[in-house]
Amino acid sequence: MIHTYLGETISFNVLYKKRKSIGIYIDSYGNVEVQAPKDTPDKKVIEVLEINWELILQKANEMKERLRGPKERAYEFGETFLYLGSSYPIQISHDESIQQDQVVLKKDCLNIIVKQLDDERIQQALKRFYYQQCKAIVEKSIKKYQSNFKVKPSSIRITDSKTNWGTCDSKRQLTFNWKLAMAPQQVIDYVVVHEMCHLIHMNHDRSFWRLVGKIIPDYKERENWLALSSWKMTV
Repeated sequence: MIHTYLGETISFNVLYKKRKSIGIYIDSYGNVEVQAPKDTPDKKVIEVLEINWELILQKANEMKERLRGPKERAYEFGETFLYLGSSYPIQISHDESIQQDQVVLKKDCLNIIVKQLDDERIQQALKRFYYQQCKAIVEKSIKKYQSNFKVKPSSIRITDSKTNWGTCDSKRQLTFNWKLAMAPQQVIDYVVVHEMCHLIHMNHDRSFWRLVGKIIPDYKERENWLALSSWKMTV
């Protein structure tokens, strides 16, 4: 079926099942499926769609964009980068007198100040900013949750991992991916707690997940944010 509302058109499938209410589901390809109780009038299906219209469009577009993968970055005014889950446009300034390129977080943008207007310098300045911010945010999060643990990490490092958001080794060394600074605070907290739980349980056994769930009851939702949004966390 196809429906147009508020100037936007979407196609969707309707599946009638033995259920009590109407549910809307969006798969990993951005396809929309409406599951409805048997004998539900089309008018009622459309009504539920329109009530949830903006959210459906947002989620479907996110899934389709995710399939296209990370876009090539443009280091120019207006390009947006994530920081703590929010998108900030960048503003670039040229100042030959500064000792080191820097990024200053403002209320409405990321102000990048470089000695030379060069894409690689801008990119490296952004990475350095995320490394520094990630270290501070992670350390603050560890302090926040330390009361839940009798053991403390021996060290905290920020690295550029291609496969992990965080790790904990047998020496109690915690390592975190610098890109975490792009995620919402509650997602960072989950990754921190996840690795701190490995200070007690090195494996992902039942005891480990029970401890994670005790401290972060909605950890699956936070984990899901990373699964769905990590493709956007690029510099």
